[in-house]
Amino acid sequence: MSEDNVPAAVPDKAEAPASAPDTPLSRLTARLADIIKQSGHSEMWGVELSSDASHAPTQVVLQKFLRANNGDVAGAEKQLGAALAWRQKWQPTKLVSQAFSKDKFGGLGFVTNHKDDAGNSTVITWNIYGAVKDNKATFGDVNEFIKWRTALMELGVQQLHLNDIKEPLPEDGTDKHQMLQVHDYKSVSFFRMDPAVKAASKETISVFSTAYPELLAHKYFVNVPTIMGWMFGAMKLFLAPATLKKFHPMASGASLATELKSIASSLPQEYGGSGAPVQQGLTVTLVDAAETAKEEILASPEPETAAAPSAAAPAPARVSEVAVETVAAAPQTAVLPVRPKEDEETPAEPKKDDTPAIAAEPEVNVVKGKVADEQAAEKTPAEEESKPEAETEGTPAAADAAPKASEAAPKEIETTETAETAQPAKTA
Repeated sequence: MSEDNVPAAVPDKAEAPASAPDTPLSRLTARLADIIKQSGHSEMWGVELSSDASHAPTQVVLQKFLRANNGDVAGAEKQLGAALAWRQKWQPTKLVSQAFSKDKFGGLGFVTNHKDDAGNSTVITWNIYGAVKDNKATFGDVNEFIKWRTALMELGVQQLHLNDIKEPLPEDGTDKHQMLQVHDYKSVSFFRMDPAVKAASKETISVFSTAYPELLAHKYFVNVPTIMGWMFGAMKLFLAPATLKKFHPMASGASLATELKSIASSLPQEYGGSGAPVQQGLTVTLVDAAETAKEEILASPEPETAAAPSAAAPAPARVSEVAVETVAAAPQTAVLPVRPKEDEETPAEPKKDDTPAIAAEPEVNVVKGKVADEQAAEKTPAEEESKPEAETEGTPAAADAAPKASEAAPKEIETTETAETAQPAKTA
């Protein structure tokens, strides 16, 4: 055969570019732009979410939501959208810098950071429920309690430095971007459940199970009476085995060091270590609301003593905006002076024998720059109003399984992150 008859070589077909593997993570990443658009928010735990699959912090956040839903993309998408919408409404990163009442939340929550011999950090959030002075004051306003509890949680999340993550989580591997939580029930009675504690616990479970999935590695309940062992046994009836493995009830706080051997030396002495007291850890901003209100009232100018008889009804004395924010802890609620009734706007000139009518009782009475009634300074209209309804439906099963507390001593075995550490099939 001549060379002219030799068929020309057929050029190889250009290889198609390799496509990204079809995994739950890649599918959720592809949906991220729409999720952000629908929720109107793009920040999660301090991370600005990106649809770029190479952005490791975003990939870790998405993996946490997938793990919380056992790899179900639809469930993870629904929960992520709900969590972003909640953050858009509550602005939790701003709550960290908000001031809360020292009387209500002082000594109740802390965050500590411990390093082992290898230099690895372990973040612990502490809830010291024996420090609660008044159940009604601390837990009575559910929204205020959720804001304080959220501020503490966000403070702990900040210590995880999620924005510094360089690699996504290994497939089915250990998630090292988690914290520990300790609930200390020293001096807390479990024989009666205060309704205020139960309502706050129920709402905390609902919010945190949606907004903070897979952020707790383990949860330790310390100084729990032995008699309460039945409660943890009852949890086996409705909690997943994976979640139960994260629960560690202990009769003594000193036993914590035996569980956390790698950081035992840096733990506080009351928990079996030789480190600084937990009270020296990080905490949210706390202020003495009564003192703040008193100082601002004393600093305000003296009210005018002479007023025309036919003048409009006197306006209420000014209440410190700081006092309103720190006592009521409800920045969404504007505190407005009471408007006089129409028939009182131009009162008739009082007769000599009559006592002039008082148009509207002011929030604070001030006489020559001094406080006439300290209790009036401590109360604001926001406190007198009825408490707002919980933002999210609770989880009755988890709340009912919580140990009971007396009115004198609260408790949050709401498994507040009990549901949070669980991996539900689908979390709303």
